[in-house]
Parts: sequence; C-alpha cells; structure tokens
Amino acid sequence: MSILKIACATVNQTPLDWEGNFKNISDAIKIAQKDNADILCLPELSITGYGSEDLFLSYWYPQKALSQLEKLIPLCEDITVIVGLPVRIQEKVYNCVAIIENAELKGFVAKQFMAIDGVHYEFRWFTPWKESEVISFDFFGKEIPLGDLVFEKNGVSYGFEICEDAWRGDLRPGFRLKDRKIDVIFNPSASHFAMGKSILREELVRESSTLFDTTYCYINLLGNEAGRMIFDGEIMVSKNGKLLLKNKLLSYSDFQVLYFQYDKTQESYPEIDSQHNKNEEFAQAASLGLFDYMRKSRSKGFVLSLSGGADSSSIAVLVAEMVKRGVAELGLPAFIKKLGIVLIPKTNNPIKEIVNQIFTTAYQASDNSSYATFNSAKALAESIGARFYNWEISEEVKSYTEKIEKAIGRRLTWEKDDITLQNIQARTRSPIIWMLANIENALLLTTSNRSEGDVGYTTMDGDTSGSISPIASVDKYFILQWLKWAEIELGHPVLQKVNALQPTAELRPNENHQTDEQDLMPYSVILEIEKLAIRDKRSPLDVYYILKEELEIESDILKQYIRKFFRLWSRNQWKRERLAPAFHLDEFSVDPKSWYRFPILSGGYEEELKSLDEV
Repeated sequence: MSILKIACATVNQTPLDWEGNFKNISDAIKIAQKDNADILCLPELSITGYGSEDLFLSYWYPQKALSQLEKLIPLCEDITVIVGLPVRIQEKVYNCVAIIENAELKGFVAKQFMAIDGVHYEFRWFTPWKESEVISFDFFGKEIPLGDLVFEKNGVSYGFEICEDAWRGDLRPGFRLKDRKIDVIFNPSASHFAMGKSILREELVRESSTLFDTTYCYINLLGNEAGRMIFDGEIMVSKNGKLLLKNKLLSYSDFQVLYFQYDKTQESYPEIDSQHNKNEEFAQAASLGLFDYMRKSRSKGFVLSLSGGADSSSIAVLVAEMVKRGVAELGLPAFIKKLGIVLIPKTNNPIKEIVNQIFTTAYQASDNSSYATFNSAKALAESIGARFYNWEISEEVKSYTEKIEKAIGRRLTWEKDDITLQNIQARTRSPIIWMLANIENALLLTTSNRSEGDVGYTTMDGDTSGSISPIASVDKYFILQWLKWAEIELGHPVLQKVNALQPTAELRPNENHQTDEQDLMPYSVILEIEKLAIRDKRSPLDVYYILKEELEIESDILKQYIRKFFRLWSRNQWKRERLAPAFHLDEFSVDPKSWYRFPILSGGYEEELKSLDEV
C-alpha cells in the first residue's frame, strides 16, 4: 500500500492541567480513529504544554509526562499517534515526540536544535540531540529506541523536524531525511504567534517540500497557553512547493483535527489559496489571548480604566470582539460554559449581555480631562454593552498635593513640578480602579503600548497598574491605524469619536494643549527608530545613517529624536521590568521577561550619542 490518511491536530494546552491536556489529546485521537485516519500528529510538547518553564528542570515533571504517555498508549488502537513531551535522561532533558502505533510505543525522536532567540530560552531546559545517534530508553521496564529515528506506515516512510530544527538552514535534519528517501516529514511545533509570521511559515513549508522532495506537514500548538505567548494552531501540508492544506488560525476550540489523503503515486494535488491580513490577525490573536487568560486564570471578567483615547479604546474593542468571535465559533452555550459564567438571555442581543456581565469600564476625570474624551469613552462602552462608571479624582489629587506641599513647605507649580503634577493624577486613578477589579473578581487591563514602553511614557503604579497588558507588544502607530480599520471592518462606527482625537495624556492644564507626539516625537518616527535600535540592535550612529536616507526629516531634528529615544530608553529600563505580563503579538517586543533584556543601570549610550555630533 502507498496511501496514508494523515490527521494533523492542534490542541490548546495548559501547564499542570494534566486532566485537561489529556482530554484534548484523547478527544483528538478518538475523532481521528472515527474518521479512519492512519496516522495522527500532535504538536511539540503537547502533553505538558510548551510554556512549562522551569518545571522542565525538575525530576518529577518529565516523569509525570511519561506517565501521561503511558495512559495514552492503550487509547491508540488501529492508529499511529505522534505526541510531544519532555524526556529526562539522568541530568539532561530532551524535547521529544513519542510514536505510538496500534497501542504500542515504537520510539522517541528528539529535537536536535534549540530555539534561543526572542521569546525562546530552550537551552535553559533542553539539551539538543546529536544527529544519527540512537540509544535505548527504559520506559517503565521496556527498552524503547530514542534519538534520530525514522518510521514506516502502509509503505510510506516518515521522519521529523521538530520546530526549530526546520529553521537551521544547511544543518536541518531534513537533508539527512532526504538522503534516507523519506516520503513524509512531520514538523510538530510550538511556534509563537506574531503578526505576519504565518507568511514566513508558509514559505518554509512550501520550500521544504520542494527542497526535500517530500510531503511536508506542519502542526502548531494553539491558544494562550501560559500567559504571554499565543499559539495560532496553524496546520499546513505542502507537496512540490504547493500549499495543499491549511486551517483557520487562532480557534477558540480546545482542538482541531484536519486530514490529508497522501498517495505515494499521486504527483499533483489541487493548491489552496491563503489570505493574510495583519489587522485581522491582531484582532483574532488578542481576542483569543484575552479569552484564554480569563478562563485559565479563573477570573470573572475584566475591568478597564477607559480614558476615551486610542489605547484603552482598542482594548475595549478587543474584549467585545472576544465575545463576538467566541460565540460565533463555539455557539452561545459552549462559549459561556468555557468562560465559566451563567447567562440567562433577556434580550435578543446575548453578545452585549455577556459583555455587560464580564466587562466593567470607568472614566476617571481629573481637572485636565476633556468632555471629548468622556463622550468618546461613554459612547464606546454603551455601544459594546460594557458597564460604564465615571467619577472625578480631583479631590484625591488635591488631598495628596496639599499633604506634600505641607511636608516640604512650598506650593507645587507646573513650571517647577511638571512631572510630579502629571504623575499624581495617573497614580490617583490606580487604587480605585483596583478596588473595582477586586469587587468584580476580575482582571485589571493595562493600557500601555510598546511605543510608550520604549521611552517610559507611562506612570508606574498609575496607568501601568494591571493584571495583563494586551497591547504592550504593539506600537502606537499600529494601534492608531488599527482603530480606523476596526471602525469600518469590524463594525464599530462609534470609534469615529476616538479616531477624531489627537492622542494625549490629558495630564497638563487644557491651555497647554498637551499631545503625546509633542511630548515625545511622531509615533511613526519612534517606530522606525525602535525597529533599528531594539529589533535589529543597531547603534545610534547606524540608526541615523539609515533613517537619514529613509525619512524626510532635517538632520538636526532627526539627531534630536535619536538622542531622545536612546536616553529615554536607557533610563526607563526599570519601568519595563515592572510592566504587567504582556501578550506577544508582533515580531518583537520590549518585555525583558520574554524578548529583550537590557541593563537597568547603564552609561545610557552617552559616548555613542556623542558620535552624532561628528556627522
């Protein structure tokens, strides 16, 4: 025989949720068996979840994963199942997939290359396996081969590249698999979501199928597994450079199973078309991230200080989209069950009713707040169904200010104490919004974006307060254009009020006409500088020479912007260290706990910035 019905399954797992993880895997196996699949491939580390962090370093955790595998084996009658898990051998832990055929464990294949860039720190936990090496592993008293193995089913040979293995150029295991004339290569992965990344994966899968003259199957994890990284659950199959199978990404389901009918004698398959939209990817990923974070943290909902500006408004829309998309995919009963809420619909708009039950917003006016932002916040909250409160913080600000004035023996003035008087307003808002979150047993959403994180344009223990920061890895320039897109494409016409406003902190007196870009620089310029300085790790002088050619900005002004960026970046690392956990949504972020580490104390690029004076 040369025909193989291949099933590819993505699963939404959670570290330490042994029962839930086992159920997702076993349910996927049952469906694949029911549909007469010959072989089922699940993602990398699907038994434990990829985000288990230092649990991988313990002795008991990999052992527990093996015991879960032992429980899975009897369920695999009349099918071959590939499932990922960690395997400890003495002092070393290996990232493996187990191959079970007809309820018998056939072997383990170990990952050969570790991901060590960006959000990945795999060398902390795992040891890379040596090519071509195979050992015997004691699996509860039975000797099982482990290492660089290949297998066969129905006359079809297959092997593996595990996630990072596929991104190592000429060193890839795929080249040795080609030499062994392998028919099918499986790539079980735990590849984090980033906007635009699906395009790169498609290119990888297409090119791999041609390069290795094979059918290449890619299977990724799904969901906000452990808090920061979101997995899109991408499943793809390619042959002869053509994309033959692809699923709907970022599903709210616990698992998805897709099938591909492989025929060794068939050369041509119909190619599918794949669409990509960065704005839609952001909406779906952030919404799914919020959904999983709420239910996995066992919270009752979200609380947001809704200022009427772009950042908080974008988050409000994402919560509304979370509900709308979840109900559309799962259906109303399944959605509310997964969220752990009880809803008795009273109107013909259950989506708004759910939003009203789980989402509370508040507009906290200071003396410097405007009616325009109040009106924007109120209109948006009402349009999506969120509960909306509003109150003034003027008395609290006055009380704090008078206390410190009495203590130091002088009055505070905007001329002398500008930052102090701005920050006290932001900090005064924090305790009361936290009270609301505590009352609701809800997650407080933080509104910082990546551009603000770059330059520290945020108040610690003020607008940074929160449980989760949904947009902290996304730049403000993107947020501003996304809101305009969402107004039209997502059907939120009330966003017209938000989109008409100039971004402002509203912390100085109104006659100052404060705007964010006046305080900093154009957000479009921040974006270009941060891509070079942080993503590409360029020096100030490199940034200047590159942007001098790309941007139509006078040289002296460009130098001022670059100096300001690097100085503010350097002195505000301590703030980034304290930001709430953030979803990783873009190709890079400034979160030191997951992407870019920088010293809290440093010389602040002073010598490097002096070089700008010489050009």
